[in-house]
Amino acid sequence: MTTTHQRKLWWRHLISFLIAPVTMSLVIPALIVVASGVRAPDLHSPVAAGLATVGALLIAVGIGLLVSTVALFDRVGHGTLGVGNTLGEPVQLVVRGPYRHVHNPMISGVLSILLGAAAVAASGWLLLRFATFWAVQVVTIRFWEEPHLRQRYGSEYVEYRRNVPGWIPRISAWR
Repeated sequence: MTTTHQRKLWWRHLISFLIAPVTMSLVIPALIVVASGVRAPDLHSPVAAGLATVGALLIAVGIGLLVSTVALFDRVGHGTLGVGNTLGEPVQLVVRGPYRHVHNPMISGVLSILLGAAAVAASGWLLLRFATFWAVQVVTIRFWEEPHLRQRYGSEYVEYRRNVPGWIPRISAWR
């Protein structure tokens, strides 16, 4: 792989990361916080402190999932999280790391961040954002992404889909 190609792929990673996960898990929730007047929680309350702690852990797990899955798309899939040739979707089906336990660890990471932000802020609006995002993802993945992946990767994806659950991770990794 040439240095020029790597540089282009690096920019594709950055653009696709900013378009999808950053917009969904940071920009839109920040706009909701500003528009709805959410204030910082009173951490002197045991309930608020507990929610903030759980929320921070969820956010950390979500960030870890995002970083690891984007790295896998690059190293194993030889592409980015973008769709189509423009942003360079993965050439190889990625079935390593968290993908051995669940189909959608990247979306699970974003969902974890959104739920964590709702918990930290104790915000019903952010919880509604989490639920709406999840519902949209379930429909999008079922009716667009799965047929696309079946067409793109064929029997390899069909076998993967048959052995690895979509949303609730399997305990043992699929081999």
